[in-house]
Amino acid sequence: MEGKINIAANTALPLMAMKEIPEARSDASEISALVKDGGKVTGYQLASGQMLDKAQAVALAKQGGIKGVGIAERDGSEYLKSIPDATENNNLSHLPTVSN
Repeated sequence: MEGKINIAANTALPLMAMKEIPEARSDASEISALVKDGGKVTGYQLASGQMLDKAQAVALAKQGGIKGVGIAERDGSEYLKSIPDATENNNLSHLPTVSN
């Protein structure tokens, strides 16, 4: 990983749970909403309105195309997670939800 990320003491543990933290490009998109089906996150909506499923979003994030996220893994499935910082308002869990 190029570039440095400033880590506050209270964010070190959540960062350790991430598999990868890609460096976002200068033209990277932001996630504006979570796509949910039956209460489960199935994808992400970008600020442009484009909807991506989890695999597409993870691939784009790995290429530096999405800002403010890292890659986490649960049960062999990768998903996006907010990079922890001192602000909770920019966490993915605080975003609105949309249906696919």
